[in-house]
Amino acid sequence: MLKLSSLVALLLLCPAASSQNDGCTRLAKLALPHTTIALAETESAGGFHLPQSNETDPQQENPFHDLPVFCRVVMKLTPSADSNIQVELWLPEQGWNRKFRGVGNGGFAGQIDYRGLAMAVSQGYAAAATDTGHTGSFIDAQWALGHPQKVIDFGYRAIHEMTVAAKAVLHHYYAAAPAYSYFESCSNGGRQALMEAQRFPADYDGILAGAPANNWTSLLTSAVHDTQILNLDPSSYIAPAKLPAIDSAVLAACGAQSGTQDGFVNDPPSCHFDPSVLLCKGEETEKCLTQPQVAALEAIYAGTRDAAGTLVFPGYSPGGEAGVNGWGPWILGPAPRESLMYQFGTRYFADMVYADPQWNYRNFTVDQGVADAVRKTGGVLDATNPDLRPFARRGGKLIVYHGWSDAAIPPMSSVDYYESVRSTMGAAAEDSFMRLFMVPGMQHCGLGPGPDSFGQDGPSSASGTDDAQHDVGLALEAWVEKGTAPATIIAAKYEGSGPARSIVLSRPLCAWPLIAKYRGTGDPRDAASFACADAGK
Repeated sequence: MLKLSSLVALLLLCPAASSQNDGCTRLAKLALPHTTIALAETESAGGFHLPQSNETDPQQENPFHDLPVFCRVVMKLTPSADSNIQVELWLPEQGWNRKFRGVGNGGFAGQIDYRGLAMAVSQGYAAAATDTGHTGSFIDAQWALGHPQKVIDFGYRAIHEMTVAAKAVLHHYYAAAPAYSYFESCSNGGRQALMEAQRFPADYDGILAGAPANNWTSLLTSAVHDTQILNLDPSSYIAPAKLPAIDSAVLAACGAQSGTQDGFVNDPPSCHFDPSVLLCKGEETEKCLTQPQVAALEAIYAGTRDAAGTLVFPGYSPGGEAGVNGWGPWILGPAPRESLMYQFGTRYFADMVYADPQWNYRNFTVDQGVADAVRKTGGVLDATNPDLRPFARRGGKLIVYHGWSDAAIPPMSSVDYYESVRSTMGAAAEDSFMRLFMVPGMQHCGLGPGPDSFGQDGPSSASGTDDAQHDVGLALEAWVEKGTAPATIIAAKYEGSGPARSIVLSRPLCAWPLIAKYRGTGDPRDAASFACADAGK
C-alpha cells in the first residue's frame, strides 16, 4: 500500500500534469482570423512520428526519439478563398527559452520541414513551419496553374500568416509573448527570409538568410538560358564525368589564393580561369572538352545577358564543380535536360509565368522571358527591395551567408544584393544591422570541399564549440540580444559522423568584403593561422 504522504504527493502531481495537457488541448478551441486549428495535442518524449506524406521524403529524415515533451498544434490558414496553408507549431512543455523560430522551405516548398521543427524544439524554441499552401515535391510547380492566390501564398503570404498565427497561439499557451523571434532558412528559405525583412519588418528580430533565391525572376531566367546553352546544340552538353577535370583545372589556376593549397577556391571573383586550357588536343576523353563544351562552360561562368549585353544575372563562380552537391545534380544533370535547374526553370515559366504545361524552353529568349517573368510574378516572388530602413529602425538584425561554390544559386547574387542595400542606405546604416558572410568551398547551403559547418543547419559541432564564434545562429542572437555584431564566424569541415566525427579543417568567415588570408605561419588547416584582409592585399 502507498503511504499517506506518497498518496497525497501523487494526488498533488496529477492535476498539474492534467493541467499541462489541458493547456495544449484547449488551444483547439481558439478562434483566430481565417485559422482552423485541426489538432492540438501533447506529444510524449520521443513519441512523435512523421506524417505518412513525409515519411519517404529524404529531406525530412530525422530521428525524433530524442525530442522532449511538446505541444503539437496543426493549423490551416485561409487568407484567401483559394488558400490552404498548412502550419505546424511546436511548443516545448518545459524549458521554453522565451524565443520563437520560424522555419522556411527549399525549392517550390510543398512540405513542412519537420527536421527544422525538431531541431528548434530540442533546443528550447517554440517553432513553426508551413508547406506555404500546397503539397508536393520541391521541384513541382503544377499547383500554381490557374491559382494566382496560391502563388501569392508561396511568394510571401504563407510565412507571414504562419508567423502571426503561431505567435497568437503561443501567447495563449505560455501566457506570454516571445522575448525574441528569429527566422532561419536557406535557398528559397533565404528568399523567404529577405521577404520577411522587406515586407514584414515587425515579424522577426533576427533573420538568417542562406544562399537566398531572392532575385527569383532573374535566377530562373538564367536557369532556362543555361539550359539552352547546354542543350539546344547536343554537342554543347557537358557530361558530369568531366567535372573532376574541370575542378582540377580550376584549382590549378586559383587553388593557392589564400596563401595555401586549400583544395578549394578562396576568392572566386579574383580567379581568372580560362576554360580553353581543357580543349581536347586529340580524341575526346573525360579529361578534356570539345570546342562547343568550352564555349558552354565559358558562357555559364559569364552569366546571363540580354540582347543589349546588359547583365541580367551573374554566372556561377569557378570552384567546387565536382561533388555530390556540385554541378552534377544542379546544372548538368545525369543526362541532358535532367538537371535540377532545368526542372526549376522550365516548371517556373510553364506553370507560373505562361500557364502552359506544354511550354517549350527552346523558344525562350532572355529579353522576353525576363520581362514576362517580372510582369507576371516579380511583385510576388522577388525579394530584391534594398530599402530595409523599417527593419533596421525597429532594431532588426540580418545575416546573409552564401557558399562560393554554390551550383544552384550563383553566389555573386548575394554580393549584388548586399551592395544594393549599401548603396541605398549608406555604409554606416548597413553596418549597423546587416552582415554578409561568403563561404569559400561551400556548395548550396552546405557540403563541398571547403569548411561547410558553422551552425547554419543547427548546432555546429558535438565537441564544445557551440557558441557565437562558431555558430552563425547564436551570433545572430548575440547581435540582437546583446548588441555584439559578428566580425568573423569560424567554419569547420568534419570527417565522420556522430560523436566520433572530428574537425579536419577550420577557417574564419570574414564579414564581406574581407576574406581570410594565411598569416604565413601555423597550421594551414587551422582557422587561427588566418586573418581577415581586403581581397587585394
